[in-house]
Amino acid sequence: MTVAIDMGVTKAGIPANLDLEELLATRLLVQGNSGSGKSYLLRRLLEQSAPWVQQTILDPEGDFVTLAEVYGHVVIDAAAHTEASLQQIAARARQHRVSAVLNLENLDADLQMRRAAAFLGGLFDVDREYWFPMLVVVDEAQLFAPAAAGEVSDEARKASLGAMTNLMCRGRKRGLAGIIATQRLAKLAKNVAAEASNFLMGRTFLDIDMARAADLLGMDRKQAEMFRDLDRGNFVALGPAMSRRPLPIKIGDVKTLARAPGARLMPLPTTAPEDARDLLMTPTEAETPRYVVRRPTPAATAEVLEQLARTTPAAITASLEAAVPAPPVQTKSLDEILGELVVEQESGRSIAVLYQDFLVRCRANRINGRQLDLNSFRKRLASIRASLHAPEEAGSDWERATAITVTLTEDIQPVFLLIARAAAAGEPCPSDHEIARARGSSSPRRARGLITHLESQGLIATKEEGDGSRIFILPDLGWQTAPGDPNALPMEAAPPEGDA
Repeated sequence: MTVAIDMGVTKAGIPANLDLEELLATRLLVQGNSGSGKSYLLRRLLEQSAPWVQQTILDPEGDFVTLAEVYGHVVIDAAAHTEASLQQIAARARQHRVSAVLNLENLDADLQMRRAAAFLGGLFDVDREYWFPMLVVVDEAQLFAPAAAGEVSDEARKASLGAMTNLMCRGRKRGLAGIIATQRLAKLAKNVAAEASNFLMGRTFLDIDMARAADLLGMDRKQAEMFRDLDRGNFVALGPAMSRRPLPIKIGDVKTLARAPGARLMPLPTTAPEDARDLLMTPTEAETPRYVVRRPTPAATAEVLEQLARTTPAAITASLEAAVPAPPVQTKSLDEILGELVVEQESGRSIAVLYQDFLVRCRANRINGRQLDLNSFRKRLASIRASLHAPEEAGSDWERATAITVTLTEDIQPVFLLIARAAAAGEPCPSDHEIARARGSSSPRRARGLITHLESQGLIATKEEGDGSRIFILPDLGWQTAPGDPNALPMEAAPPEGDA
């Protein structure tokens, strides 16, 4: 069964019909600047299709509540219901096939988005047996599916945008036909606008909106200029439900009117100046009370001081008045701060993190840490590390070890110094765990890779003993470590004696 909805007439005076069944399958997008006649067009469509299909209108300004007087729509005041109850009302509307108007005018933008999302969710989530055909009209759709974040909360925006996307992308299989109207296509989320196959484009003046409208209608840029010349109530139609080619139409008359029709000029009332002042300044009994902002009267300075004197003990007051903050004094030198950081680097902290910590500690000690940039800090830290690692047994020969570290990268330096210290002092060879920790890692596998790298550079040689222990030899220095267990755990990680 084909139902033709009379939307008005074309320029040739031929009736402009809209195929309602095709519209249910392909959805509709209406665009036009404020005053172009979008709401008038929607009202004409709703009035003409009311006998044929169930309708739901998301009304942010309360313009469509007058449909209830003639066509029996149930007006739902969103401000009087919670989100959960709106979901239930929407589900019952689908079950009983009752047309409704969701009036959102008494809510701020954030609540409008939340309540609209809840209501659309109720329409969307009903059982399959209630998937009856329904027109879902959303006026000022850019409020509920904005292209960019605004002043509303991210939670409200995501909920509303998700509900609108479900309506336009997945609603068809559930019998929901989205009809969205917007003042500007640039303000409407693209994934919502892209799902419409039918378009009615009204008067618009901005180049970006004219260009998008022309692209949607398959027109070139020169033809887009026609959108500036459209009169109020005139639109260009395109889509399988109306016309396969852009078709200018004029919307027909409507039976119902908005509660606040278009502004009309009328003379001002003649009121004497003194009477006009009384009208503004004198409240009436029927007046609705507004929110009153109450600010405390500021107390005099003498009164505040007197209250403080009464509530604060005299001894504390005297001590507070006498206390003078002493300027911070330098407690540590630059090398002392670097020495502390050497220990922390060996516990696994990266050079970038250490540098930021260095700057903070310098400020605390009234030292200009910026005198060392990151590269200078890295070199100075390596020098401090070498001096701290120097064993007493090595004497002046330790300078040869530190000279070798100049040719190494910063991540290899602490490993080489660890091995050199053990060799100079005749201590057991460091284990894989100790070598990994010197590199800032906890992986023995990483340690074995470092050993292989140092061997390839000819800096160390490894000798395996028959009992599984290991000896490191430093050919350039003529040093070697005592045998050590390569799998030994660090001292703090070793299990306590007596544990099984």
